[in-house]
Amino acid sequence: MKKIISKFQYNSPVTLTFALISLAVLLLGIVTNGISTNLLFCTYRSYLTDPLAYLRLFTHVLGHANWAHFSGNMVLFLVLGPMLEEKYGSKLLLAMIVVTAFVSGLFYVVFYPQNALLGASGIVFMMIVLSSAAGMEAGRIPITLILVLIIYIGGEMMSSIGVKDGIAHGAHILGGICGAGFGFLGINRKFGAGIGKRK
Repeated sequence: MKKIISKFQYNSPVTLTFALISLAVLLLGIVTNGISTNLLFCTYRSYLTDPLAYLRLFTHVLGHANWAHFSGNMVLFLVLGPMLEEKYGSKLLLAMIVVTAFVSGLFYVVFYPQNALLGASGIVFMMIVLSSAAGMEAGRIPITLILVLIIYIGGEMMSSIGVKDGIAHGAHILGGICGAGFGFLGINRKFGAGIGKRK
């Protein structure tokens, strides 16, 4: 039994931990009939005196409405996460997830006060664009990055015009912008010797 267990590797701690916590949050939400999700894992405008309002700016990316919502995000998250975690390191990937969560959460609280935001789709869009920028060389912009920006971000902009489909297009766009920003900063080259290293 020990030999079998030893063959499994917790190879991407941030990616796997994020996915497992999100699964636990989903199951908790099912058990509590959505109360825990509404209280802790989706962000919306509330009183400034509510301490949970500040927590939800970050934790909303862990919450999902149902299994379809969760699985749709986690498939891409689990595909892209390990590659990015290997390149940038666990600490830096976690920092990028936290920044993207805060940016998208704050945006919705300020500009969409009537809406609630939850789910990791903004993080997934950040990862999609960041992975396209991962091979960027100094002074050169990968054509794949341009195509991803046109297809994903352009598509989200078109989809968000005059349509109320319950999809957080703004979070997707902001996630993509964050991913492009991290890529353009060449964040792995600047911090590769420090925070970006997992070991």
